[in-house]
Amino acid sequence: MSKPVILTGLRANNDLHIGNYFGALLPLIDMAKKHAGKYQINLFVPDLHSFTTPVDHSKLYEQTMHNLKLFVAAGLPLDNPDVHLYRQSFISAHSELTLILNCFTGFGEMSRMTQFKDKSATLGDDRVSVGLFDYPVLMAADILLYSAEYVPVGDDQSQHIEITRDLGMRINNQFGELFTLPRTVKEQHKFFGKDQGLRIKDLVDPTKKMSKSDESGRGIVFLGDDPKAAAKKIMSATTDSLSSVNLDYKKQPGISNLLQIHALFSGESLETVAKHHKNKASYGDLKKEVAEEVEAFLADFQTKLKNVDESALMAKLETSENAMNEVANTTLAKVQKAVGLRG
Repeated sequence: MSKPVILTGLRANNDLHIGNYFGALLPLIDMAKKHAGKYQINLFVPDLHSFTTPVDHSKLYEQTMHNLKLFVAAGLPLDNPDVHLYRQSFISAHSELTLILNCFTGFGEMSRMTQFKDKSATLGDDRVSVGLFDYPVLMAADILLYSAEYVPVGDDQSQHIEITRDLGMRINNQFGELFTLPRTVKEQHKFFGKDQGLRIKDLVDPTKKMSKSDESGRGIVFLGDDPKAAAKKIMSATTDSLSSVNLDYKKQPGISNLLQIHALFSGESLETVAKHHKNKASYGDLKKEVAEEVEAFLADFQTKLKNVDESALMAKLETSENAMNEVANTTLAKVQKAVGLRG
């Protein structure tokens, strides 16, 4: 690859909501548009990673394809040759390199991964798989196969960048310069910006982030929600009894959350939105404005989703997956020869 690579993924088995849209999906699209030309952008759906936690296997392929369509509906340019869109499982080198990397990874290293500790504590011992334990090694393979320098990650996955660098250096020191290492976490944050943007909270409990783990679904606005039903969720959002609109995350988390949602959907700054509504006694007016914005957005987005050109999407996948297989297999062959699997 002649251009430096930016690599990022969007999980296959999520029911995506407006928090994902503004917090992950839209930033990925904006990043791709901003850096394509100078960089090669590898956007992939890591469907193999989906196996690391309980998943409905009968729906996985359908969800994978649905999420790929979401990329397109959100504005991903399929005609840009610097943007590659692919499915992880369609590149067999990901699995093969993971097995090799496993043999150079210490059990203690994996045991110290905080994301594994957090997820395993939530799932319980009977639902924790070896795949979840090994998640960072598969992620390392995702990165090292393509010599990706930049990988946008949150704080919860910073350790995974570090272990990728450790594994790459370990193998390079033993067998020669096989891998290009991703930049350090500090350099990643400098390149992409750290903790930027607003974070949408749950509508029922605005002290926690909007998450599909809420079984009732009342506090979440999914991208697939009926627009009018979504508007009703906004109108039913938890507020408080202070009868004064203020941006105050501690005293008025519900109102502050609505102001953030309002800012994101209106395109105005949070400061402008907060100033416009400051000290107003009617929460209903704010809710109505936000509800109308959410309803209009979902109606428009769902129309775009229905109109995604599936033949163009499949053509893009075929082109990208052929290109990625060529690159990944070249990297894998170098590793196989170095470790003694090939002559």
